[in-house]
Amino acid sequence: MTLTEMLERSVKRYGRRYAILFKGEKITYNELGDRVVRLASGLMEKGAKKGNRIGILLGNCPEFIISYFAILKMGGIVVPLNNFLKGEELRYILNNAGVSTLIISEEYMKTVGPLRPRLEELERIVISNKSSISGTLSPKRGVAPSGLYALEELMTPEVSVTFPEVAETETAVIIYTSGTTGHPKGACLSHNNLISNITASAQAARLRPRDNFLLVLPMFHSFTTTVCILIPLYLGAKITIVESLRVFGEVIKEIIRKRPTIFVGIPAIYNILTQVSLPRILTFRPLRFLNPIRLAVSGAAALPVEVLKKFEKKFGIPLIEGYGLSEASPVVSLNPVKGVRKPGSVGLALPGVDVDIVDNNGHSLKKGEVGELIVRGPNVMRGYYNLPRETEETLKRGWLYTGDLAKMDEESYVYIVDRKKDMINVRGLNVYPREVEEVLYSHPAIAEAAVIGVKDKVKGEVPEAFLALKEGRKLSKKEIIKYCQERLASYKVPHRIEFRKELPKTSTGKILKRALKEASEKSSEPSDDSD
Repeated sequence: MTLTEMLERSVKRYGRRYAILFKGEKITYNELGDRVVRLASGLMEKGAKKGNRIGILLGNCPEFIISYFAILKMGGIVVPLNNFLKGEELRYILNNAGVSTLIISEEYMKTVGPLRPRLEELERIVISNKSSISGTLSPKRGVAPSGLYALEELMTPEVSVTFPEVAETETAVIIYTSGTTGHPKGACLSHNNLISNITASAQAARLRPRDNFLLVLPMFHSFTTTVCILIPLYLGAKITIVESLRVFGEVIKEIIRKRPTIFVGIPAIYNILTQVSLPRILTFRPLRFLNPIRLAVSGAAALPVEVLKKFEKKFGIPLIEGYGLSEASPVVSLNPVKGVRKPGSVGLALPGVDVDIVDNNGHSLKKGEVGELIVRGPNVMRGYYNLPRETEETLKRGWLYTGDLAKMDEESYVYIVDRKKDMINVRGLNVYPREVEEVLYSHPAIAEAAVIGVKDKVKGEVPEAFLALKEGRKLSKKEIIKYCQERLASYKVPHRIEFRKELPKTSTGKILKRALKEASEKSSEPSDDSD
């Protein structure tokens, strides 16, 4: 089954059921299917062909989902674009992928517009807001001489094209990795990769056709796309779209009005939720029947154990952590909804997915030993776009080498220790930043923590901690060091500590350790341990 066939099946089964809720708009499965077909036809009429890479640069809105499936319907390959990126970052991805058509909203035109002379293969731009190009369009059905089109004008009422056949083994999406080091790489995911991940994730998380998924994370991210868009549409469930997390009061209103049952977030969101005051309707146990959310899911970054415990105590809702990466479509493992959930673990491998822990020579390690996590299964990508050498380095003998250090217990629960490249070597002893971060997060005054390795003339490397304190709290460096000394071996205790109002993050909420490393290198003088 292809993703297009998946949506068509849901349209046939659940046609009158609502698929998307966005602000005051309600879109049924029949309406979604109709808009997808009409936009796909319009794209083909304007010259888009099977195999074209077509970019989507939109915020959280129904048009993202419509465009995603319209591209697939006409045989194109979706390239979701991170809408937090700056001009040159976008230029690299658009040129690297050879994007020929870009579907974009007005707010991003000021970023992309100046780049257009240097976008080598871009032939047409489709703007999702017709009013944004009023005066630019020629009288002929919304066509501008510069290759500018209004999305609404492309959604013709009559479909006059023949859609190409697409095999489930063909590439459906190219997802560019976050690029926290070097240029991002495009992971090529087939229809089969994504379908297998959708079905296995839905089974593992016990998700239901009557669920309503609250979509608050950026749609371009692979975690959001699979868990908050593709899974609900596969099930025939609802998607409640929240435009932005900036005004959190709107999220609360949507929970009360639209009654979502599944909340999907990242650790940064759950960390904030444990600290802020919220309406009693969400936290007061006797009023729990007014709060419809039955399950919270965390992904995209490591979830501190302390945050998990505080969230579940405050809300009385199970919070399950999973693990994944774009190259695996993206979900690899998940803590069981029913059964044993182990805080600090990312759970068990999904049905049909194999995982192993190996040493530097690729040999399997014993239970409890730390090594690189490798993954095998139908969800593993076809390879990196136009990067054969990098593909060979990552895909070996049918296994995806994740670059993450992990261990497994006797029951095969996976524990992510750290990124392989983030490990700190102190006089030959391995220090895993996450272990130190877990201790720091357990301190009641610390809101955010990140640990990196910095060069040291005597020890080779030493840990440095970057901290953001909770509002109104004070803490000295001496107090932090003492706290760590009571809980960690001496070589794991941070030698340098820096306070920040907040820590730098990627668009998906991961703490950007590269930026912290750069800041540390600029300030080579060690901090003292005084206040």
